[in-house]
Amino acid sequence: MLGFPCDQFAHQEPGSDAEIQNFCALNFGVSFPAMEKVEANGANAHPLFIELRKQTKGLLGDAIKWNFTKFLVAPEGKKVQRYAPTVEPEKMEDNIKALLGK
Repeated sequence: MLGFPCDQFAHQEPGSDAEIQNFCALNFGVSFPAMEKVEANGANAHPLFIELRKQTKGLLGDAIKWNFTKFLVAPEGKKVQRYAPTVEPEKMEDNIKALLGK
């Protein structure tokens, strides 16, 4: 699991990369790596999110609606599933196991 902070959603991630990682660890118990802050939508979107959006559609077409939108990427990146921000990671467990053949 990787986290990609983005400040495009109601300016919820205004801090530095270190401040965001610390906040998420203290307030949400996040222990997975947080990457540097990126843009997920628009002309300056990170190439990873351009590809993730191209492979999936959400309520707003290919745009990412809100922070904590989740993407499950299969090995070799051949299949991608998008999950709403409200979906808890535990709800993805069966799909993760299926991709890993477990």
